[in-house]
Amino acid sequence: MNKFSIRTDLAIETTELLIKNAKKAEKEEKIDGVEVDVEKSERDDITVTWVKITNEQGAKSMGKPIGNYVTIESPAMKENDAEAHEHIIKILSQNLIKLRNIDENSVILVVGLGNWNVTPDALGPQVVSRILVTRHIAHSLPEQINDSVRAVAAISPGVMGITGIETGEIIKGIAKSMKPDLIIAVDALAARRSGRINSAIQMADTGVIPGSGVGNKRMALNEETLGVPVIAVGVPTVVDAATLVNDTMDMMLGAMMSESKKGGEFYEMLSELHEEEKYNLITQILNPYVGNMFVTPKEVDAVIKRLANIIANSINIALHPAIQIDDINRYMN
Repeated sequence: MNKFSIRTDLAIETTELLIKNAKKAEKEEKIDGVEVDVEKSERDDITVTWVKITNEQGAKSMGKPIGNYVTIESPAMKENDAEAHEHIIKILSQNLIKLRNIDENSVILVVGLGNWNVTPDALGPQVVSRILVTRHIAHSLPEQINDSVRAVAAISPGVMGITGIETGEIIKGIAKSMKPDLIIAVDALAARRSGRINSAIQMADTGVIPGSGVGNKRMALNEETLGVPVIAVGVPTVVDAATLVNDTMDMMLGAMMSESKKGGEFYEMLSELHEEEKYNLITQILNPYVGNMFVTPKEVDAVIKRLANIIANSINIALHPAIQIDDINRYMN
C-alpha cells in the first residue's frame, strides 16, 4: 500500500490533522514547536488563523519550514459579494504588512505561478494581470506621488510544460538581474477539506514549492534558493479525489457509529478503523478508474476572477501607501 499522505498545502489543515490524531491516541494535543492563534474579524464570517512554526521539532511534525503561516477564511470569497470582498481585501493587506515589514524604498517582484490555460491553476497569472506595476515609471513620477508608490514589477513565467524551463530557474535569473528586495509569489494550492476550496487564502513568509500539493514538486522558491525573501500567497482551488471520498466516508462512519450500540462488535470495528487503512483502501479502489484525479467546483471560472481581484487589490494596497480601499476601482478599472 502507498504511504499515507493527505495532500494539503495549508498549514492550518496539517495542524488540525495532527491534533485530531493526538486526540485519537489520547496524547497531548499541543504540538511542540507550533503556535496557533485564531482571530475573529468584525464580520463573523471571516476568520484569521496564524500558525507559527518556531523550532525544528515543529517543522518536522508539520512537514513545513520554520516560519509564519496566516490563513484568512470566508465562504464569501467565492460569492459575488462586493461588501464582503472589501473587508477581506482590507484584512488580507493588513496581515501581509504584518507578515513582512516593507521599506518605502523597496523594490518588489510579484510572480504569478501556474498555467494560464488551466482555470484552477490560473490564479497566479490572473493576479499578475491586475497588479499595479510601477518600476518602469518610478523615477518619472511627480514628487508628491513618488513617496507613496513603491517600485513594483510583475511576471507570469508559465509552467515547464509550456516553456520547457524550470519556473525556479526563470525567477532566479530575474532576481539576479533585477535584485528585488522582496518577491511575492502567488499560486493555486490543494486542500484536504472541500469546504476550504476557494474559501481560504494562505500567506507564508517561508516561500513556496510550486505543485507540491498535487504531487508535482518543482524547485523551491524561497530565500535560500533565490537569495531574496519570498512571501507565498495561495488559494486552494482543488482537492484530491481520494481525500474527498475519505472525508465523505468519515461522515458516513460517524453516522453509522451514532446509530450503533456503544461497546457492540460493529461499533468497535468502526472505531478501530485507522485513518491510514481507510485512505489507502480508497486510493487503491479509485486509482484503476480515475487515477491521480483532483476535483474543482464547476463555477471555478467566475470564482478565480473574484479571488484574483481580492488578492491583487490586497497586494496593491499593501505595497502602495497611496492606494486605499476606496481607490481600487479608480486605479484598476
